[in-house]
Amino acid sequence: MSPEAAVAELVAGNRRFTEGHPSFGLQSAHRVELASAQHPFAVVLGCSDSRVPVETLFDRPAGDLFVIRVAGNFIDTYGLATLEYGIAILGAQLVFVLGHSSCGALTAAVDFLESGESAPGTIQHLVDRLTPVARATRRDEGWIEAAVAENVRVTVAEIRNSSSIVADAIARQKLKVVGGTYDLATGWVTPIEG
Repeated sequence: MSPEAAVAELVAGNRRFTEGHPSFGLQSAHRVELASAQHPFAVVLGCSDSRVPVETLFDRPAGDLFVIRVAGNFIDTYGLATLEYGIAILGAQLVFVLGHSSCGALTAAVDFLESGESAPGTIQHLVDRLTPVARATRRDEGWIEAAVAENVRVTVAEIRNSSSIVADAIARQKLKVVGGTYDLATGWVTPIEG
């Protein structure tokens, strides 16, 4: 599958999901087939939010997506290593960074900038990681949604620029790195340019 076909598969799956016509339901037989190997066509870096069921919203069966989830859908060393594994070892042709509306992690970063009050425990590490994105998009209205979109753009750029595996696959036209945001209310994934 080409990187362009991988993008088209995710778009078509999201359309089936939002229109209420998913193709993939019970997958017991497919699970047995996957027990010996996996060959995902895409790596999805998404948020840990329980309202963002990655395989479901793209209407994909088990084995199609190699999913990395962290609150705020940003990339760190371990996430990058996992992503590289999906590309170099498993053969994925697409990396999709998936942000979502009303992201709690970016809301926490905005709240921190507004109040100066730290989040409890190690949650502040997430806030600290996302605060520069929130600061760069500061505005009176739509601040959180602007931060969500900018975080996707920043993360896509970081992935493209932080890995020789990714850079090589892109140069050979074997990989695309793109992003989008999932709207919790409508179910639609909207591409983010840049």
